[in-house]
Amino acid sequence: MQRLTTGLLLGLILAGCSSSGDWRSASRESANLAPDPETTQEAVLQVYGADAWGWRGWFAIHTWVAAKRTGEPAYKVYDVIGWRARRGEPVMQITRDVPDRYWFGEKPEIIKEYRGEGVDQLIDAVEQAAREYPWKNQYTVFPGPNSNTFTAWIAKRVPELELTTALPISAIGKSYVD
Repeated sequence: MQRLTTGLLLGLILAGCSSSGDWRSASRESANLAPDPETTQEAVLQVYGADAWGWRGWFAIHTWVAAKRTGEPAYKVYDVIGWRARRGEPVMQITRDVPDRYWFGEKPEIIKEYRGEGVDQLIDAVEQAAREYPWKNQYTVFPGPNSNTFTAWIAKRVPELELTTALPISAIGKSYVD
């Protein structure tokens, strides 16, 4: 009887681990956390985190950086996504994109935010750190390098962000650069 109860309990837990639908149909819409770049003239730099997709989200997050320079009408997103390697593409990318997209159905949260005077210089430093990232073509979920390794790399090279201690323990891979 105990085995049956344990099996049923485990089954219920595992059933709760799967997301409804799959990653291809999960939301990638804006969470409306970033200021509209068309109406916001000041520079904006934001660091985001969202639960990883599916059961991984129980213990891990995915992080990325988004930035808009003073007067620019769009954001650049700095991120690392492992599946790009399967297509022969670099896992690290810098591209114009929606800064605060749902991470495959998971709503992002702002980990750090900077706006206004002096932020353009922070963006320059982030850009340089991202371009110097040594694992542009490598991705390993654990222990890294992964998306959190990338964000931690930027944090170490741009200490003015005060991001090193802001990354939560669930940013698995952040210690890969130590």
